[in-house]
Amino acid sequence: MTPTRGFYRIMAGPGSAHAEECFREGFIGGDWGIEVDLTGKLSEDWREFNRELIPVFLQSRPDKSKVTAGLACGMLHTICKGMQAGDIVLCPNGQGLYRVGEVAGDYFYTPDGILPHRRRINWFDKGIARDELSEPVRRSAGSIGTVSNLSKYADELESLLKGQQPPALVHSDENVEDPTVFALEKHLEDFLVANWQYTELGRDYEIFSEDGELVGQQYPSDTGPIDILAISKNQQTLLVVELKRGRASDVVVGQVQRYMGYVKEELAEPGQQVRGVIIALEDDLRLRRALSVTGNIDFYRYQVSFKLLKD
Repeated sequence: MTPTRGFYRIMAGPGSAHAEECFREGFIGGDWGIEVDLTGKLSEDWREFNRELIPVFLQSRPDKSKVTAGLACGMLHTICKGMQAGDIVLCPNGQGLYRVGEVAGDYFYTPDGILPHRRRINWFDKGIARDELSEPVRRSAGSIGTVSNLSKYADELESLLKGQQPPALVHSDENVEDPTVFALEKHLEDFLVANWQYTELGRDYEIFSEDGELVGQQYPSDTGPIDILAISKNQQTLLVVELKRGRASDVVVGQVQRYMGYVKEELAEPGQQVRGVIIALEDDLRLRRALSVTGNIDFYRYQVSFKLLKD
């Protein structure tokens, strides 16, 4: 069986500002103000890379947090090392079309050029229009940040590249107990982010943002993306928010604890504490039992209601 190749959405500068130059000269790249040739410094493990590069990033941009630095260095590692030859890059052209290309070479550094940390790309003649993508892929491809990993949608994207009708998307999380609740809570995350300021959590916490863009939604960690990463308004507490998504109670508790461990070890500044929140549609005795011996994770339920009004 042929291994599935990876798929990545990569922005060519803010607002696709450098897209045409990337297409014309056959590359994709990143910047983040790290003016260091990374040849020979690209470890296989992105966590080791982050530990080495985060201080470099913060030295050049001391006004930024470790959360911002971790996100930037993680995306830089994906471009420079994480993508493999043969993987596919989707790059928005700023006009509703994703130009598509294949990674064709290893990392190289161009210190005097835009997006100096580069990979060679063989751009295809055919692109993919945004409205050709299913809603889940559009949401992932439109996420905040320079790099978005779309590899879990490989079957759909491979079909589109071949001009075929994509297969139906099937979620592969074996820990989902209730698919109906899972589908509902996929939308809850976006609703919660959009209405954060009106929630109880929004009184004391703000979702991490950078230059006016949210970076705390689906924040990457070494055990998967954190649904929401927030910080208290007094800057003293980092908050990990996870939606239960119909999963077994012990699974979601363990996942939140792993996320919190990552945030404590890799992102927290000296003196900052880390707390967690689990949000679920229904009350859950098993979840409450598990959290009763954990003093730094809170449990919230949400309610969904709507009205039909006849004119």
